[in-house]
Amino acid sequence: MLITSNLLSVIFSSFFLDLNILDWNLENLIAVALGSTAYIWNGRTLQGIESIDLNSGSKYISSLAWIKEGTCLAIGTSDGEVQLWDIEKKRRLRNMFGHLSVVGALSWNHYILSSGSRLGSIHHHDVRVAQHHVGSLCQKTQSICSLKWSLTSQLLASGSSDGTLNIWHGDPGVNVQSQPLKTIPHSSAVKAMNWCPWQSNVLATGGGMKDGILRVWDINHEKLLQSAATDSQICSLLWLPKTSELMTGQGLPGNQMKIWQHPALINSSELYGHEGRVLNVALSPDQRRLFSVAADGIACVWKCHESKESKKKKMFFS
Repeated sequence: MLITSNLLSVIFSSFFLDLNILDWNLENLIAVALGSTAYIWNGRTLQGIESIDLNSGSKYISSLAWIKEGTCLAIGTSDGEVQLWDIEKKRRLRNMFGHLSVVGALSWNHYILSSGSRLGSIHHHDVRVAQHHVGSLCQKTQSICSLKWSLTSQLLASGSSDGTLNIWHGDPGVNVQSQPLKTIPHSSAVKAMNWCPWQSNVLATGGGMKDGILRVWDINHEKLLQSAATDSQICSLLWLPKTSELMTGQGLPGNQMKIWQHPALINSSELYGHEGRVLNVALSPDQRRLFSVAADGIACVWKCHESKESKKKKMFFS
């Protein structure tokens, strides 16, 4: 795979390092959160087109996620609020309350928005109705690090900072007494997690500081299909459908992005360009480009081609 990159200079603070602050939607819009502001870029031209500011010196944007179709952006905040913004019309649609702590993860299931907090609770919001809160789940664990609906909308996966991976039933009308369908323990925080786009029952997970293991699971049978040691913290991961590969964003010592052949999980190449751990990675709608943000204050756009070589080109702006 041939990879070229443009690096964009931005500023990150230490409290962003375990949050989900990047997303790229089907309308080719990129959203990145920095402090109390979310910046929107045109994914084709890489020109900034809009920004959303909480206008607060005391709270910050802790997560964001585009609705699957359209220009509605969900934003989670450090004080437990979930906001909806229409980027095309440049206005806030609504504020949704219910969490008591940082909303660190968001995931859409059609018009159901699920949000996970630092206190371990998950809320389901039906954004079409006034009484938006339609269900809740409680992991009784530590902070929710990652939250992903399956592509079939039948299962919700949640990863927590204490190493718990839970798989929940897809009914959003459940209550806090509901138990997960499956619980799969990890030895460290489940920060990185993503469903396979072409195998609906397959989920990839990545470990935190104590466990740099990339794992691929058959969730239906609760079976570990394959695993590989990455030799560093896995901060983010992404499936690459065109080449049937996985990409992981790593921490120290390399702070690189690694590409893994699936299903064998053979490390086929490594991409360097960051000096801090790679926090989040997103794929463009045409699957030809990647966008990564890292703790070094750099965002990087990678162009993907079918080749076994890689090279880099840098460009900075603030």
